[in-house]
Amino acid sequence: MVGLGAVSRVRGAAAEQPRALPEAPLAALPGGLLVGFIAQPIAVLAWRAATADDFPATLFDPSVRDALVLSALTTGTALLVSALLGTPLAHLLARRAFPGKRAVETLVDLPLVLPPVVAGLALLLAFGRRGLLGAQFEALGVVIPFTTAAVVVAQVFVAAPFYVRSAKVGFLAVPRDVEEAAAIDGADAWAILRDVTLPLARPALAAGAVLCSARALSEFGATLLFAGNLPGRTQTMPLAIMSTYATDLDGALALAALLVALSAGVLVLSRSVLRPADA
Repeated sequence: MVGLGAVSRVRGAAAEQPRALPEAPLAALPGGLLVGFIAQPIAVLAWRAATADDFPATLFDPSVRDALVLSALTTGTALLVSALLGTPLAHLLARRAFPGKRAVETLVDLPLVLPPVVAGLALLLAFGRRGLLGAQFEALGVVIPFTTAAVVVAQVFVAAPFYVRSAKVGFLAVPRDVEEAAAIDGADAWAILRDVTLPLARPALAAGAVLCSARALSEFGATLLFAGNLPGRTQTMPLAIMSTYATDLDGALALAALLVALSAGVLVLSRSVLRPADA
């Protein structure tokens, strides 16, 4: 381990709590209005779902279990792919200047503002059987569209930019002098990255992982176009909600409430994991 003293000093400075501002009471009213605006629809959804007659039956339905398991599997896989590919890219964008850097940053951020339907259509044109690369994949015996793999591809496409963006901010926040101090102590580039840069950037990496997971879990439009809505194969929780809503409003409410609870659980868990680093 190298540069631990510098790491501890930086963490200690970051952990200092800011003093309350005199203007804080002025922010309470508009802030409270926004909190209330966000809380009311969620509370109504939870109440309607909890008071529905078939709420327990819906939660234990086999199709719900299949959609839940599929969502967990594909979201976890999408997060893993995003972290493995996105962490080096975020570090490169944060620490190096190279020709075309602005173009790369714009391209990586583009899925953040693309409508999900456009993302799904683009994936279909690129990787579909009649797409740009579809024939090459099919020649190798690989078919991506309307499979579970297509769900993961769609989730990575729309969610990975959230991870890269947060990770880049985290790497930019790591003081260069701490890394330089570790280099003076004799650490090589890999040791600096492992023992200094990554530990200091960990809160931002974890925040990016949460955002990436949440976006992947909630993905709908791109998945519908590129992977379809096949129960047990490509039907994730959002797609199951859409299918159920067409025939059973109470069932759709139960599924939606379950998804809200899962999302809230992810946020609470992530904050509990991050608290030791922030304390």
